[in-house]
Amino acid sequence: MINIAIDGPAGAGKSSVAKAVAKRLGFIYVDTGALYRAIGVNALKHNIKTDDHDGVTGLLPETKLELKYIDGVQKVFLNGEDVSETIRLPEASMAASNVSAMPEVRAFLLDLQRDMAKSNNVIMDGRDIGTVILPDAQYKFFLTASPEVRADRRFRELKEKGIDVNYDDLLQEIIQRDYNDSHRENAPLKQADDALLIDSSNMDLEQSIEAIISKINL
Repeated sequence: MINIAIDGPAGAGKSSVAKAVAKRLGFIYVDTGALYRAIGVNALKHNIKTDDHDGVTGLLPETKLELKYIDGVQKVFLNGEDVSETIRLPEASMAASNVSAMPEVRAFLLDLQRDMAKSNNVIMDGRDIGTVILPDAQYKFFLTASPEVRADRRFRELKEKGIDVNYDDLLQEIIQRDYNDSHRENAPLKQADDALLIDSSNMDLEQSIEAIISKINL
């Protein structure tokens, strides 16, 4: 199986780029960030703070996560409920950052992610795909952009969905999440030694897609 890993900070466009690349190559796209968001949302549904280690990990034995592809679109199901829209709300982003720092959560999701890569040609995006989840991936990329550009992209995305957000709040959230993700003890965000760096600050979506497609020889 061919595995492609795309890592990078929040709001770098990993999901949009990975989806498009997967479609062109006929690969399965695995949005690992969605899985962590779902774990965070599960805690919030139970009125548990997402930095409450015992509270979050205590829910794991009763948690069932599924990735389903419906009409070619990945949907995330949490205990049988489609939470694909809920996990995209701003509060789910910081929740994901908090729960992803917990080794038990990462271990809980590890097998699910690796099993998909063993049996399918996949493109997987996240924070530690090339360093931890799929260290033997044939292609690795680190996609980034400046915090200001990432905040602007997220602001436009949420506004288009009719969600009222504040740009400055999004920018501070992204800066805080960058710090959290890169400084956590377990599987911190970092570029794999053999990953190609792509800074999309001055690229549109199509240019970002082409920057990755051009490096893949199948």
